[in-house]
Amino acid sequence: MRSFSIGAQLAALALAATPAVALAQAQTPPQSRGDSPGGSNILRAPVTGEQVYRQVCQACHMADAKGGSGAATIPALANNPRLSAAAYPITLVVKGRGAMPGFTDLLSPAQIANVVGYIRTHFGNTYPKPVTDGDVTQIEGAKPAG
Repeated sequence: MRSFSIGAQLAALALAATPAVALAQAQTPPQSRGDSPGGSNILRAPVTGEQVYRQVCQACHMADAKGGSGAATIPALANNPRLSAAAYPITLVVKGRGAMPGFTDLLSPAQIANVVGYIRTHFGNTYPKPVTDGDVTQIEGAKPAG
């Protein structure tokens, strides 16, 4: 695991606190952010699993998906056997756990399916079964036990 300085942790928390703004700004070309003729103020969201990972997940789980430690421990996604069952990472992204928030207010079922599929087939993981929007929607609708 990696250690983070307090400054790096605060920067990561600040980024995580405003993911929708960071996502939108990162996807919008500079020439379309203004009010110039022909310009557009439409903000583009990430679509592919890699785009979602880079813009949402990478801030905490790192570019190499090896996680880190410091004030908190960020689990590694790389070479992670817990990802073999797609329901596990879908549930974490949808409902959150511990310090990780759920992302249903930020990501669509398609985006969640894409990013879960991406982490299950990258970073040393080889779990090829596709993840679908339906898988995500089913877990979103599941009521907690108890």
